[in-house]
Amino acid sequence: MKLTHEIRDPIHVFIKLSSEERKVLDSPPFQRLRYIHQLALTYLVYPGATHNRFEHSLGVMELASRVYDVVTEPENVHPVVKDKFPELNDTAKRDYWKKVIRMAALCHDLGHIPFSHAAEAELLPKNWSHETFTVKIIESLEEIWLDMTPPLRTEDIIKVAVGPKEYSSKTFSEWEIILSEIITGDSFGVDRIDYLLRDSYHAGVAYGKFDHFRLIDTLRILPKIYDQTDEPTLGIEIGGIHTAESLLLARYYMFTQVYMHKVRRIYDIHLKEFMKAWLEGGKITDNIDEHLKLTDNQVLVAMQEAMDNKEAPGYSEAKRIMNREHFKVLYSRHPSDLELNPEPEKIIFRAASRKFGEENVQHDDYYPSGGTYDFPVIYDDNNIESSLNVSDALNNIPVVKIDFVFIAPELKEEAVSWLEENKEKILKEGEEDND
Repeated sequence: MKLTHEIRDPIHVFIKLSSEERKVLDSPPFQRLRYIHQLALTYLVYPGATHNRFEHSLGVMELASRVYDVVTEPENVHPVVKDKFPELNDTAKRDYWKKVIRMAALCHDLGHIPFSHAAEAELLPKNWSHETFTVKIIESLEEIWLDMTPPLRTEDIIKVAVGPKEYSSKTFSEWEIILSEIITGDSFGVDRIDYLLRDSYHAGVAYGKFDHFRLIDTLRILPKIYDQTDEPTLGIEIGGIHTAESLLLARYYMFTQVYMHKVRRIYDIHLKEFMKAWLEGGKITDNIDEHLKLTDNQVLVAMQEAMDNKEAPGYSEAKRIMNREHFKVLYSRHPSDLELNPEPEKIIFRAASRKFGEENVQHDDYYPSGGTYDFPVIYDDNNIESSLNVSDALNNIPVVKIDFVFIAPELKEEAVSWLEENKEKILKEGEEDND
């Protein structure tokens, strides 16, 4: 019987799993990820972006395993960290937690709804996130975890997979926080590393590429001594600071050029509106069995059926998606417009909605919350500094913001002429109708 299985991957070449791990891969909840697109309808803009959550999850497991090996290597462990984490000094515990982080990484996306993030904000049950589904699905696989050697604790896998923000009902040790940071951390999470490399590859753009081999080799668990605490977190050797900059700049460029592409964004809106009309009650069910039956395939079939029936729920949105009759950009922010009104997009959206009808206008904005990229950097002399004191580049990465007003394509020519004639008046007077 073959004990190690190899899977070809365009990003990581070979991804290896044990026979025990293969049981997770072969389980219906994981196989479902073959039918959940990684980037929703982005393939309508970048035709190669048809990849799925299945391959991404395998990539995250591979990277989590590599990072874990590097940061737990005895010669790479900072003395303060070594004293804090007994798991690093016990071979059996190190091996156990490596299996946990591999399975957590493999399962971290099990809860995604069809088309991933495109419509989840408005479609999920109240107070639920896709991580809520992930927790429940990991729990449903407990028989597999207990059958492993050694048996894995389900709660350990959940904690590392979703982190303290999404599993706030449980108390996390510092060790568990570090392991979850390896997967989902803001600076060096391998979820981010894989999706940047993978999305860039499949979209056919170069923006998401960076030297992830060098980055991983220089990652360390370090105490944040510079802020008067020995709180451990993921940091980097000074020799890897440029690869860290490259990673975070790659994220910025991928957001501006791919994830926030204006056509991609309007397809997300059309998709969300279709699913709200198509789903019973306009929401994804909180029934796990029913959730696991729902994939992109079912939604696409429903779209095809809806566009052939004017009476079907979501007919208009299905037709726009399937026939590529998406809304067009009427307005995006111009710096000079801010001198006339601090919220030009909202004012123009409201005026356009009154002029052309609410059903023919859409507004889309993205203003991410989040702080700076502050992580410890260790010098060759073992001094530790904040990355913000080391790197000018990290202090100057712009915040990605978008703000679009879209109009139905059949009205665009008229709407553009109307806006050219009335924009200054609309922005100055705010709520004026300007018919």
